[in-house]
Amino acid sequence: MEKTLYQIFKTFFKVGILLLGGGYVILPLLQAELVEKRNWIDDNELCEYYALGQSVPGIIATNTAIFVGYKLKKTAGAIAATIGITLPAFISIIIIAKVIQEIIQLEFVQSIFWGVGIGVLILIFLAIKEMWKKSIVDKFTCAIFFLVFTLSACFKAPPAALIILSIFIGIWIEYQKKIEHGENEE
Repeated sequence: MEKTLYQIFKTFFKVGILLLGGGYVILPLLQAELVEKRNWIDDNELCEYYALGQSVPGIIATNTAIFVGYKLKKTAGAIAATIGITLPAFISIIIIAKVIQEIIQLEFVQSIFWGVGIGVLILIFLAIKEMWKKSIVDKFTCAIFFLVFTLSACFKAPPAALIILSIFIGIWIEYQKKIEHGENEE
């Protein structure tokens, strides 16, 4: 069967439409389309490309499509295969986003989100309450809390910097306590 860029695109687009469930589902689909129907590659090559697709970073289906497309028509084939395999997912996401955008506007769904939001706030409050009991144990830890809270709320200090600052303050305080205990024992 001919190996034009359009045929490569069309074949991988068809596989992309049928690809539900992730990269592990692609092997039988590619085997049926590329090996049995079109005879573009053999089973051994497909298994090698699939194994390579799993071993490099990225989506297995796209990686495998790139390897097969490159074997068939070099860089242009890899591009055609990549666009073909990813375009159905891209179109699906756009359609789903439009549908979700319409669904979110429904009053019933807004009520659900409101209820979920309240539930999340309650869970956050309970987590803070538990952490407060274990973390704020004296006047000094309370002072650190209010310092970090003020820096965060009023000055929009980055959370990571505040955590690091708190760690260093805690280490410094423990060091000071050890020095005091060492001096008191002598």
